[in-house]
Amino acid sequence: MASSSSRNISDLDPDVARRLFEEGATLVLLGVPQGTQLGLDCKSWQVGPRFRGVKMIPPGLHFLHYCSVNSPECGGQMGPKSGLFLTLKPREILLANWDHKTEDLDFSASKNEEEVNRIRANLRDLDPYLGPYPYEVMRKWVSLTDRLSEELAMNLQPLTGRICAFSDVIPEIEFRHTKDREDQPRNDTPCQNMKEGLERLPKMKQREGTELRFSVIPKKTYPPGATPAEITQFSMDLTYTLETVLEENHKQLPLNLLGELQFAFVCFLVGDVYEGFEHWKRLLALLCRSEEAMRKRKELYLGLIGVLYHQLGEIPPEFFVDIVSQSNFLTTTLQDFFQFATGPGMDTALRKRAEKFKAHVTKKFSWDFDVDLEDCTPVVVELPEGVSVD
Repeated sequence: MASSSSRNISDLDPDVARRLFEEGATLVLLGVPQGTQLGLDCKSWQVGPRFRGVKMIPPGLHFLHYCSVNSPECGGQMGPKSGLFLTLKPREILLANWDHKTEDLDFSASKNEEEVNRIRANLRDLDPYLGPYPYEVMRKWVSLTDRLSEELAMNLQPLTGRICAFSDVIPEIEFRHTKDREDQPRNDTPCQNMKEGLERLPKMKQREGTELRFSVIPKKTYPPGATPAEITQFSMDLTYTLETVLEENHKQLPLNLLGELQFAFVCFLVGDVYEGFEHWKRLLALLCRSEEAMRKRKELYLGLIGVLYHQLGEIPPEFFVDIVSQSNFLTTTLQDFFQFATGPGMDTALRKRAEKFKAHVTKKFSWDFDVDLEDCTPVVVELPEGVSVD
């Protein structure tokens, strides 16, 4: 692990460092190849020859992520990132061995109580080979996951227990025998265009058990039997769709929807999972365009502002210009949110919090949310000198 982590731990308050040493959990990761990129939460390192794991980890929910690497003789290229959420208890030792065949961590050794006790008895001998938890990212990590419980994280991550940057796909129709493939019609004529070429490719599907288990957002935003006028109404105010999602996925704990929003964001930000970004966008659009729900679910929306405040703080302003603004997703979505949340009849506390958040986002991204809603082009605003919106 990088030497910077060792320097950071020395900057800790002695009492905090001692408490982390005594109460913190330990990840013992044996056999991880040198050069592997491995990280915990918002920090990653390149594994060195002495690496055996991470110590002094604050109890709670964490995201362990890693990329396998080829040998230097094969170019030393990084593989796709894999990761998993795990919850660590005080003084817990979680043991894993690197499986060179699957290029993955195997945690089955943690079920061997005798082996774990042996590690615990020799923990002081192992200590020089353990890197300290990057305490400087703890506050950031907590702010990005404070609504995400252990149970929710386990329910959202794939049944395989691994979150992968690239989907594991297989053909929809598997031809297990040569004869099956021979019986398929052949078309040896050249493709006339890309669309034709794509249509000739075998249809693929994601391997069962590897899918992220996000809430399904209905494509129809209106109830069965709705009149044309009601269809228009339900398409402008997505409260019906939001309530459907909450009823089917988070009936007992509606605020878990914010935890799902955080899960999707972390999968994208830390795990490099583009599907997480797409689901984050869909959830955000659903929440921001549900005017009636803002009146009924004040706590959900007060929480949403806090979640977004920390998430947008982790993204450079140019990110949305480069990736999203072809459809101006963030500007138009937040514009709708601010229009509804600061409108007549809205709860006073929510309205004030929304106005303050609007000022913050305006300053950070230099976007004007008060322009005509039909104008989808982000407008740069010049703040008068000396004016602060903090």
